[in-house]
Amino acid sequence: MFDKLKGVEKRFLEIEQTISDPKIVQDRERYQKYLREHAELSPIVELVREYRRIRKDLDESHELLRESEPDIRLMAREEIERLERERERMETELKKRLLPKDPNDAKNIILEIRAGTGGEEAGLFAGDLFRMYSRFAERRNWKVEILTQHVTGIGAIKEIVALIQGQGAYSLLKYESGIHRVQRVPETEAQGRIHTSAVTVAVLPEAEEVDVSIDPGDIRIDVYRSSGPGGQHVNTTDSAIRITHLPTGLVVTCQDEKSQFKNKAKAMTVLRARLYDKMVSEQDEKRSLERKLQVGSGDRSGRIRTYNFPQGRVTDHRIGLTLYRLESVLQGDLDEIIDALIAHYQTQMLQQNGTTTEQLFA
Repeated sequence: MFDKLKGVEKRFLEIEQTISDPKIVQDRERYQKYLREHAELSPIVELVREYRRIRKDLDESHELLRESEPDIRLMAREEIERLERERERMETELKKRLLPKDPNDAKNIILEIRAGTGGEEAGLFAGDLFRMYSRFAERRNWKVEILTQHVTGIGAIKEIVALIQGQGAYSLLKYESGIHRVQRVPETEAQGRIHTSAVTVAVLPEAEEVDVSIDPGDIRIDVYRSSGPGGQHVNTTDSAIRITHLPTGLVVTCQDEKSQFKNKAKAMTVLRARLYDKMVSEQDEKRSLERKLQVGSGDRSGRIRTYNFPQGRVTDHRIGLTLYRLESVLQGDLDEIIDALIAHYQTQMLQQNGTTTEQLFA
């Protein structure tokens, strides 16, 4: 892996030389490609160079321990302690930077939220979760587009599927897949009893046509009239679309648009993402724990988080993190939770990887 670090720096220098070539600058597509790679490698190279500086300062500080003046030796020991802590921090950061990357991290996501146990209360909380993720996206200037939704008469959401477009959306939200549990007193509860409901969340990387090829002969498309809670949201034309992928049995419906063409396009986007997720999941089952951890928890069978309204707390059960600021979390302030999850799974990957500091920097 240390050879890999030297290889990264060598590639960085090659790119710096390449992007200064006037011929490359004129080729806009190639130039942009090199600029993106340069930006990706730059933080790693800066860390490598800073690490070397710290190693050099450590050697110099150890030399000062040989001085006869007690004050100088004391200063040297204090400096060595500080530099050792900094070196350890940078070594950990460099190892994280060199972990195998999830190829989907830069992708947009398909966010699917479904009400589970708890009836209308679960549906209302599904709406709360969708607003939470929407506000999280707004903080990053990401675009949120609802692809399909099923809403009850009182505004509870049975199911909602949305496309969230933004750089690195999947890398930040991929650990949100799972069962989210809510504990609160429903508005319809006359005796003030706390009810427990559940909502399932699935985060899928958006799949391009190059990722998943769908044979037109493998799908059946049914057209029907939209249905809904009533009023202006119900289309009076046969514009709703149901697409069935015959080999897998996956079914996707979309009825939100008045245009049959738009509904079909949205349904195909969702179907492509689900097929891609299915393909990746099947591949993961054949691979090592390291690869499974790289992709993320992805296990939607277990409870991952509890939102307790009476106590104003949010608990993520995978990492044992509890925050007593439920309202701000529901307003989209998820950074502390997401950062903790990323750090947790990166640590697991490092342990699984088995690379020691001595091996990396010997």
